Amino acid sequence: MTEQATITTTVNLLQDNIQVSAYLAEPKESGSYPGVVVLQEIFGVNVHIREVTEHIAKLGYVAIAPALFQRIAPGFETGYTPEDIETGRSYAMQTQASELLSDIQLAIDYLKNLPQVKKDGFGCIGFCFGGHVAYLAATLPDIKATASLYGAGITTRTPGGGAPTVTRTREILGTLYAFFGTEDASIPGEQVDEIATELEKYKIPHRVFRYDGADHGFFCDHRASYNPKAAADAWEQVKQLFGQLN
Repeated sequence: MTEQATITTTVNLLQDNIQVSAYLAEPKESGSYPGVVVLQEIFGVNVHIREVTEHIAKLGYVAIAPALFQRIAPGFETGYTPEDIETGRSYAMQTQASELLSDIQLAIDYLKNLPQVKKDGFGCIGFCFGGHVAYLAATLPDIKATASLYGAGITTRTPGGGAPTVTRTREILGTLYAFFGTEDASIPGEQVDEIATELEKYKIPHRVFRYDGADHGFFCDHRASYNPKAAADAWEQVKQLFGQLN
């Protein structure tokens, strides 16, 4: 597949009194393209998330990455030091599932208003914190294909409190692919089993990928835990998943 030239920009999504910053990447060539929402790690819409957004656009999608911490820490982005992780986790703990879903829907609605974006089904991909949020986003009617990469806590909690996110599995309307590393201490194998069991129980079209030797953050080439082999396979699976949107 020939990669397309892209255009990138930062946009502001407005709803009531809320303004959410988002990174937008789209093919430069005119046409009609599916839309994909990219959901950040705890580190904000940083260089890794912007790169992912651009890579998706190069494949022929209009991709948007909303700043999920905009209500708490506008403009936040950081690296991967222990201090950065602590700060990012503190912000993630302050988020609310209802607000996250509202902001993701806001991003989808923004894409719907772009003339070059197809209106009949959107993709979603998230990593780490965003992998958990992607599982939530899969319950939105517009989302037809979801990639959730190493989303921790899906079986044990939900942002803002309440029943764990896995209990909403029955609400998923599209296809969901979930990706995990077997060395990821934050997501024990039994939690992956529970997610797989719930997806099977409610007959959600899905695939669950487990990469031997891969740790948390295996897809991010800016992190020490980057695993090229696992990342390459996951990317091929994501491309196949999002191909359903064309």
